[in-house]
Amino acid sequence: MGRAYQNRKVSMAKTADAKAKVYSKYGREIYVTAKTGGLDPAGNLALRGLIDRAKKDQVPSHVIEKAIDKAKGSGGEDFSPARYEGFGPGGCMVMIDCLTDNPNRTFGDVRQCFTKTKCKIGNQGSVSHMFDHAAILAFAHDDEDAVLEALLGADVDVTDIESDGGKITLFAPHTEYFKAKQALIDAFGEIDFDVDEIQFLPQGSTPITSDDDIEMFNKFIDMLNDLDDVQNIYHDAEIESEE
Repeated sequence: MGRAYQNRKVSMAKTADAKAKVYSKYGREIYVTAKTGGLDPAGNLALRGLIDRAKKDQVPSHVIEKAIDKAKGSGGEDFSPARYEGFGPGGCMVMIDCLTDNPNRTFGDVRQCFTKTKCKIGNQGSVSHMFDHAAILAFAHDDEDAVLEALLGADVDVTDIESDGGKITLFAPHTEYFKAKQALIDAFGEIDFDVDEIQFLPQGSTPITSDDDIEMFNKFIDMLNDLDDVQNIYHDAEIESEE
């Protein structure tokens, strides 16, 4: 675990031609999070963290507000989470989280990404047991002992904590996310989190070394990112270009 987590999650593209897709993904997730957990970010820490993350990714306020306004209604789209897993190029392990209003369509689209890159989609649980479902919180602070004391005092189950260059990175089981975040806010006041997420962290890594596999891996990820229903992609690939 540790700093390598940042290389294991495929971030949503931020190029100019991909902004609309990024906005759509955030809008959908904000809508679902607000509809299921409450419209007030003060009482819905998941929504609060998501809004902060959207702002850091330069999602306009009107996109965020529109998604929350939509969640106020009793009708609207009925999105449900779907997770797919399998083996990508070079035998790496991959997990794909989606929000979909048509599971059959989404499964077909994701399966096609595997098929067209000569990969194999697996059954539920085929690779997820090789990932840890973890809450990750990172913020500016230089006293690791004080942070750890605050967390332990609130009975938070801390998996790992790192201090590097004036930044603390905390890892905890995903079930401890809300408790950990609230404990930090209670102890240190309002915090501008650099990372505020629940992710799947691989327990190991699969080296991808051949140029063909690297090219196919990039194609595979690009195809998945092009799907509107795909929210997050996690993998254990370690790209190692041949000399």
